[in-house]
Amino acid sequence: MKRLIDKLMLLSVYVTVLGLLTTTVQAQESTLPQSIIDQMEKVVDNKAEYIQEIYKDLHANPELPFQEVRTAGVVARELEQLGFEVHTGIGITGVAGVLRNGDGPVLMYRGDMDALAVKEETGLPYASTKTAIDMDGNESPVMHACGHDANTTYVISLAHTMVEMKDQWSGTLVLIAQPAEEPVTGAQAMVDDGLYTKYNVPQPDYFLAQHTSPFPVGAYLATDGRLTTGTTHIDVIFHGIGGHGSSPHHAIDPVVMAGMAIVQLQTVVSRYTDPEEVAVLTIGSVQAGVEHNVIPIESHLKLKLHFSNAETMDKMIKGIHDIVNGIAIANGVSEDKMPTITQSGFGPAVYNDEALMSTIRSATDRVDFVNHRVDNLSVPGSEDAFALIDGIKNVKGAYLFIGTADPVMFAKAKQEGKEFPFTPHEPTYQVDLEGITFGSKLSALVALEILQKH
Repeated sequence: MKRLIDKLMLLSVYVTVLGLLTTTVQAQESTLPQSIIDQMEKVVDNKAEYIQEIYKDLHANPELPFQEVRTAGVVARELEQLGFEVHTGIGITGVAGVLRNGDGPVLMYRGDMDALAVKEETGLPYASTKTAIDMDGNESPVMHACGHDANTTYVISLAHTMVEMKDQWSGTLVLIAQPAEEPVTGAQAMVDDGLYTKYNVPQPDYFLAQHTSPFPVGAYLATDGRLTTGTTHIDVIFHGIGGHGSSPHHAIDPVVMAGMAIVQLQTVVSRYTDPEEVAVLTIGSVQAGVEHNVIPIESHLKLKLHFSNAETMDKMIKGIHDIVNGIAIANGVSEDKMPTITQSGFGPAVYNDEALMSTIRSATDRVDFVNHRVDNLSVPGSEDAFALIDGIKNVKGAYLFIGTADPVMFAKAKQEGKEFPFTPHEPTYQVDLEGITFGSKLSALVALEILQKH
């Protein structure tokens, strides 16, 4: 999940409230019959070993963004065997499975597939030893250091459970295995490739996604309203005129322009955006030149934006254009050499539907496999899942962070003064096998609640 570490800075509050249930929203009661809940738990338990083996296989065979060919193949194979209408190669490696089961709403469930260029140090018997070539042509170790292997496994598990319980629900289930969440490009790539047009995947009435997190198995975060910020990437290239370091008057220095931009871009947040909205601008990379005495031709800034809504994003992007172009003009850059400003990657802010989240809370209050819940905590990080439903009217969305850390490891870390035993993107990040079963039950519980017969 993109920059989940940022999210966990605020989720550390969870440690201080572990064991408490907050109830700031009047619950809309779950109406799912207890007999169906009991049946679901038995189905998931009976399939747990099979599903855990799939998880181990995915963990041992991670793939980088837009390279998830093997992972997508595992998902497609499972869905095809279960009778889903399966579409592959959406947005390069994305998979969509559709199961129509009579009249009723359309529920879309999404899991992401991509791994990270991190060398695994978990010591697990199924730890990754894989390497891969990234988009820059560099070979690096690869591991699932953010739990996307578990997120993918939940897609497969939900397919098995809902097929086995077809007589207990009605509607259409759409399962999405999404590529490239880490660079926040995969969801939009699937939409742009024709998820709803060329592939005719039904637009959802309800949308659900889950993501692993390093708090204990059995806990989950249930926020209504804004959960995360939106995000996008901006690349700025200043075009100058190169020259000898001793004769800067014969050149137009892109390094100087980059330096001015680094300082002036800080005013984008303080002067272009509403102080009551979330706006963060990070300059994550500055690249220019090679030699001590050579003024280069270009300089390159890589910017990361976080924002609470699309209007704030637009204001930030306008501010970037104003400042960058103004700097170029002030330094004598000709019109044909004005800075190149490009936007890539997009994830809208995640806004969980209040009524749906209230029902989910009510449903999870009825089961023993959920033992802790934290309500209404927004986090500063970002994720691109909701790009799959951006612009679709009246869809009700829910995104859940779920605990997948071994409770013993969590307790030990707490005793040692740590907030978590590990955090996403670390080489020791891991998902307890019981977390696979927990997430499988939670997704099935919500799906059955939404698609139950009336």
